[in-house]
Amino acid sequence: MAQGTVKWFNGEKGFGFITPDGGAADVFVHYSAIQSTGYRTLEENQRVEFDVQQGQKGPQAANVRPL
Repeated sequence: MAQGTVKWFNGEKGFGFITPDGGAADVFVHYSAIQSTGYRTLEENQRVEFDVQQGQKGPQAANVRPL
């Protein structure tokens, strides 16, 4: 799994971007990819681990877990 930092996340719209460690391009994240119970959201600068999958518009995060 990759690790990175949440660049921004809009809880109302349910998506944002993660900046992977190592300087790779930012990765799109949708709230449905967050592995938690209840209201699924992320906070700016929060550390996470995730898998990268190819989505319709490019790479996107999957199986996102806060660290």
